[in-house]
Amino acid sequence: MSTAPTTSPARPVVRPADRDGKPSRRRSAGRPGTGTIAAFLAPGLVLFLLFVLAPILFAAYVGFFRWNGLGGPPTDFIGFENFANLVQDKVFLGDLWRVGLLIAGSLVIQLPLAFGLAMLLHQRFPGRTVFRLLFFVPYVLAEAVTGVLFRLIFSERRGFADSLLAAVGIEANVGWLSDRSIVLIVVFGILTWKFFGFYMILYLAGRQNIPDELYEAAAIDGAGSGQMFRRITLPLMGPTLRITVFLSIIGAVQLFDLVFVLTGGGPFHASETMAITMYEQGFQRNQIGYASALSIAMFAISFVFAMFYQRFVLKRDLQGGLTGGGSNGGDR
Repeated sequence: MSTAPTTSPARPVVRPADRDGKPSRRRSAGRPGTGTIAAFLAPGLVLFLLFVLAPILFAAYVGFFRWNGLGGPPTDFIGFENFANLVQDKVFLGDLWRVGLLIAGSLVIQLPLAFGLAMLLHQRFPGRTVFRLLFFVPYVLAEAVTGVLFRLIFSERRGFADSLLAAVGIEANVGWLSDRSIVLIVVFGILTWKFFGFYMILYLAGRQNIPDELYEAAAIDGAGSGQMFRRITLPLMGPTLRITVFLSIIGAVQLFDLVFVLTGGGPFHASETMAITMYEQGFQRNQIGYASALSIAMFAISFVFAMFYQRFVLKRDLQGGLTGGGSNGGDR
């Protein structure tokens, strides 16, 4: 006796689900399409191409010509002559040396001063908000205003600095901004006064992000203040410390307006920076081609350092944040 073949009931089609159990179609439906992404990116991309990438490419192109900026587009092609002249220009090499000194002074004096004040102002004592405000106010001032202010203060014979020395019995006509041996020191002191409040605020924010429970647990375990500073504060503030180093170095390379208003790069290039040299070559001597080559050199220095920072420092900080404190153990 034969039996009729049996058929298994049809199985329902089950859509692949994500980890949360919801069908993947629902999640993909909530994602913006390619057209939406392009529409939001287009305005920023256009602005970037017009005001960032295009000027860089144009400066790189002009750097291969001898051109004064007048009489139409450049036609006197000279190849790499402008770039070769840079490495032989004593003023440009001096600019590199002076920028290096400013960077060293910032890393050794300015940033540690801001860090120490931040740790001090993190403590609870009456009037700490007032001190925070007073230390941050110089950063709010425009750099041109700061340059004019200190040019009046350090003016010879009638400036406040010489008048203050005379009031305490020191009759000395110090050439604060005209003496080649001290002008860079004066400029660095003004830069420190101007910017250390900004770094102090960054350090304060980094310190306040550290949970107090870590210090309480360390104190219970018998750790002293020095051990807690080395084992907790410094490692967890590592990303903040590194970003301030980055900002300090890039700021020194691009330094222009404050020094230009204060000294104009003088006397005899003693306080000149790369940006001031570029301005003088381009707008005072009409050597647009050479100034463009100098601007590309500045861009290359900043770009290489920024890539180095992103490749070896920022990537490490991001990985540490994603893994939940990876920078803690790495900085010990």
